[in-house]
Amino acid sequence: QLFFVSLQSDLKMNTMIDILTDTPQTKLMQIACRVKQRRTTLRMTQAALAMRADIPLPTYRVFEKCGKISLMGLLKIGMALNCLEDFDRLFANQEYTSLDDMLNAQTATKQAIKK
Repeated sequence: QLFFVSLQSDLKMNTMIDILTDTPQTKLMQIACRVKQRRTTLRMTQAALAMRADIPLPTYRVFEKCGKISLMGLLKIGMALNCLEDFDRLFANQEYTSLDDMLNAQTATKQAIKK
């Protein structure tokens, strides 16, 4: 029982940390890290990927280091890495598992619009 309480506390703390650190900047850096990981897995240099994506090498280097890049640049990188379709899920319509889920989402949307 003590282990369960401790585990529950750890999960709450991790959730709180995730909420506090889940910012646009951290998302940018997570994406940049995943791109770098994909690039290195494919044994591509930064220069090779930048050329394949048709973006300047300094722009790509800033992206890997800081996460800063235009949406067009990110899409070009996605295309160069054969993962452009991953962007199709961005802001996609939510799929519901039950009628209750759908109704709750509609109610929340209506309330948000009223505010």
